[in-house]
Amino acid sequence: MISGSIVALVTPMFEDGSIDWESLDALAEWHVDSGTAAIVPVGTTGESATIAVPEHCKIVKRVVDKVKGRIPVIAGTGANATSEAIELTAAAKDAGADACLLVTPYYNKPTQEGLFRHYEAIAAAVDIPQVLYNVPGRTACDMLPETVKRLSAIEQVVAIKEATGDLARTVKILELCGADMVIYSGDDATACDLMLNGAKGTISVTANVAPSQMAAMCDAAIAGKANEAHGLDELLLGLHAGLFLESNPIPVKWALMEMGKIEKGIRLPLTQLASEYHQPVRLAMRQAGALS
Repeated sequence: MISGSIVALVTPMFEDGSIDWESLDALAEWHVDSGTAAIVPVGTTGESATIAVPEHCKIVKRVVDKVKGRIPVIAGTGANATSEAIELTAAAKDAGADACLLVTPYYNKPTQEGLFRHYEAIAAAVDIPQVLYNVPGRTACDMLPETVKRLSAIEQVVAIKEATGDLARTVKILELCGADMVIYSGDDATACDLMLNGAKGTISVTANVAPSQMAAMCDAAIAGKANEAHGLDELLLGLHAGLFLESNPIPVKWALMEMGKIEKGIRLPLTQLASEYHQPVRLAMRQAGALS
């Protein structure tokens, strides 16, 4: 299974909201060159909630074709309708994605049994590795460790992105599931400690801005080199916080624009980063070595 720094990739856009395909290609290439372990297109950071299904499928295909097997592609294919999640997951498999990241259904608040049946149905419909994604702060839906344990018995369910930032919860999942479930952090601020406690990587927002720095930190943490990992992570702490001063991906898209990596484009209802946050994010980028 994939280990290390996995980038939750932004979707570059022009100011009118149309997708900037050339910048998408360039970002994918940059991550391959920077030591990023895998790319997740069209997740939360990729503005999946405002990307139409045909665009979604085209973005996944574009990234797969650009990467050309040099690193894995984990396509974001979650949805709050099981049928749509199956459609997106099937399209990602057809596009050549290596795995899929499936956020818990948002807004409709399924029960734990509903969550189990949702993922069970996707696994039955599409034979591709599934990475579960639990982020209750976004979805109003919390997948409990006991449900993760049930799902770990399904062959296609191989990992979970746990974004609660709760170290004790992640340790419990590790204890319940053992080798049946790989755990990735979904919270950059706690990712280092999570990896030192057995997680195999992080699906990261910070990696968009500082990919080589995140890759080095993750490698050290996974290797159990606590002092080295914490030292590297200390330089990234400002970014971990600064990229959430407003709703993700508002700050990270501004940061990449500041670096000259993407154009000024984001889709409503998201807006441009408020001016009072420009300097804090800029300082965090400099501390991390992402901006001179």
